[in-house]
Amino acid sequence: MSKIRAAITGVHGYVPDYVLTNAELEQMVDTSDEWIKTRTGISERRIQKGEGLATSDMGVEAVKGLLEKTGTSPDEIDLMICATVTADMPFPDTANIICDKVGIKNVFTFDINAACSGFLFTLATAAKYIESGSHKKVIVVGADKMSTIVDYTDRTTCVLFGDGAGAVLLEPSPEEGYGLVDSILRSNGEGRHYLHQKGGGSLNPASPHSIEQKMHYLYQNGRPVFKAAVSSMSSAVTEILENNNMSKDDLAWLVPHQANIRIIETVAKMADFPLEKVMINISKYGNTTAATLPLCLWDYEDKLKKGDNIVLTAFGGGFTWGAILLKWAI
Repeated sequence: MSKIRAAITGVHGYVPDYVLTNAELEQMVDTSDEWIKTRTGISERRIQKGEGLATSDMGVEAVKGLLEKTGTSPDEIDLMICATVTADMPFPDTANIICDKVGIKNVFTFDINAACSGFLFTLATAAKYIESGSHKKVIVVGADKMSTIVDYTDRTTCVLFGDGAGAVLLEPSPEEGYGLVDSILRSNGEGRHYLHQKGGGSLNPASPHSIEQKMHYLYQNGRPVFKAAVSSMSSAVTEILENNNMSKDDLAWLVPHQANIRIIETVAKMADFPLEKVMINISKYGNTTAATLPLCLWDYEDKLKKGDNIVLTAFGGGFTWGAILLKWAI
C-alpha cells in the first residue's frame, strides 16, 4: 500500500486595504524611498486599520475565501493550525478564534510560533495528520499583524514589516506522487539573542517598566540575522534537493520567505537558482512573517501547473529555518 501524501488543494490570501507607502514612512522616520527600496526591495506594505481588529480577522478572510474557492463546507474541516507570532491574545489560540468566527465547530485547533518559519513548520506538522490517516481536511493559516509589535520610531525595522494572512487546504493527494514530498526543519536557540520580542511573556510580563523599555516591540540585530538567514535557507534548499536526488533544473519554483530582497537574491545565488524562477512579492507586502509563503503561492497561483516541483524555504527568529519540497497537485 502506497504512503498517503498531503497535498495542497486550495490556497487563498488576504491583505488589508490600507497601504503604508515609503513616502508616508519618510514623514515618520529619517529614511527615504530610495534607501528603503535599495536595501529591502519594499515599496509598500499593508496595515490593518480599525478598532477591534486582530490577526484572527485577517485569518478569517483568508479562510472564508479558501472555503468558497474550494467548495468546502466549514463542517468538513477537522483540523486547523495557525502560524503566528501576533496571536490575538495569549489564550485561547488564534486558530480557535478563527474557527469560531468562520463557523467551524468541534475541531482540533492550535497555534505554532516559529516566527517567519511559522508557515513552513505548520505545513509540515499538518501534513503528518493527513499522512497518518487520522484527518482528511486540514486548514493551515499563516497570519501576522506585525504593525502591533513594530516600533515606528525605529527606522531599521519599521520599514520592513506589514500585515497579512494566507491559508491553504490540505487533503490526501488525489493522485500518487503529488503533495508534500519531503521537509527539513531546524532550530537553534542561540539565535534568540539577535531576533526577539522581550516583553509580554513570563520572563518580562507587561508592566510600566516593560513598556518604558519598549520590550513589546520586536528587536532585530540585522547583520547576524542576514548572515544566518542566507546560509541556513540556501543550505536547506541544497540539502532537500540532494536528499531527493534532484537538481535545480527539476524545480519549477523556489518560494523563499519574503524578508528582504537582498536576502532573497543572495539565497538564490548561493543555491545557484535563477531569479526568474523565484517567487517574489516583497515589494508590495513587505515582510508579513508567517503569511509570506502562502501569500506568494496565492499571488503566483495562476503560474503554477499541476506536477510542478516547488521548494518553500524560510528563516525566522529563534533561530528557525527549513525547506519543504512539494509536487503541486492542482
